[in-house]
Amino acid sequence: MDGATMTSFPLPSSTGATATVQPFYDSRTGTVSYVVWDHATRQAAVIDPVLDYDPDAGRTHDASAQLLLDYLQAERLGVEWILETHAHADHLSAARRIQAATGGKVAIGAAIRTVQRTFGPLFGMEPSAQDDGFDHLFEDGEAFRIGATRAQAIGVPGHTPADMAYRIDGAVFVGDTLFLPDVGTARADFPGGDAVALYRSIQRLLDLPGDTRMFVCHDYPPEGRAPACETTVEAQRRSNIHVGRQAGERAFVALRQARDATLAVPRLLLPSIQVNVRGGRLPEPGPEGIAYLRIPLNVFGRADALPGTTSAS
Repeated sequence: MDGATMTSFPLPSSTGATATVQPFYDSRTGTVSYVVWDHATRQAAVIDPVLDYDPDAGRTHDASAQLLLDYLQAERLGVEWILETHAHADHLSAARRIQAATGGKVAIGAAIRTVQRTFGPLFGMEPSAQDDGFDHLFEDGEAFRIGATRAQAIGVPGHTPADMAYRIDGAVFVGDTLFLPDVGTARADFPGGDAVALYRSIQRLLDLPGDTRMFVCHDYPPEGRAPACETTVEAQRRSNIHVGRQAGERAFVALRQARDATLAVPRLLLPSIQVNVRGGRLPEPGPEGIAYLRIPLNVFGRADALPGTTSAS
């Protein structure tokens, strides 16, 4: 991958009563990042920004993050929040890159502490290193504002213990809990993941008003469909291939577990997790001035490898 190659691009914007949503799609990882900005104050939240990473060369670059920064500058927006829906396993977070350029608080759900306790020993993180990654930890139901626009954090564990959705101006940003109706739902076999918890979190989201706009964190479009990111709660109830038409908990759990048993470990899991549990902070350089990621050998795929792990493959 050439660091200058642009693999991210904007998707159509969506305007609500008090805020505008501008999505950006990273075709390499299938990730959707968002800038959500308040009309009255022009204050913004950035959700799930991507730091580009070439694992073959061990190289990071900022093309995807710069696309967001260029938009923020063009619209003359301030940044109050950089929101992570969870500690991603498929891309590195650009939260600290965005913060360095714009300010704002880096935030995630408070259950990230559970994920840090699970993965910290694997990557040799000292307890102090596990605690300094975020500026704010949201509790379930916590209210906050983006400028004058009201927002609320909604705990949606299942994909990971720390997944958090954000309800903003008649919309909800669901992270990896739900995908678009023709793609389905997220896997639940990561350490601490739970298919029963995932189903119940999904039902919580589907209990929102039917006209609530729903924005997903990933899209893996079927052949013939362009990447997209927006649907509605009603559309998910009606036609999501995993949970639509009132699919029951037992049937969903059986389907999800059978599906997860066929999935490979995400290619960027090990690089991503050790950065993302610390709010996008890259490792500090060693005495020779070089920063290193740690890759544990022969861990994933063993039933006893990590607390809460059954299988990651």
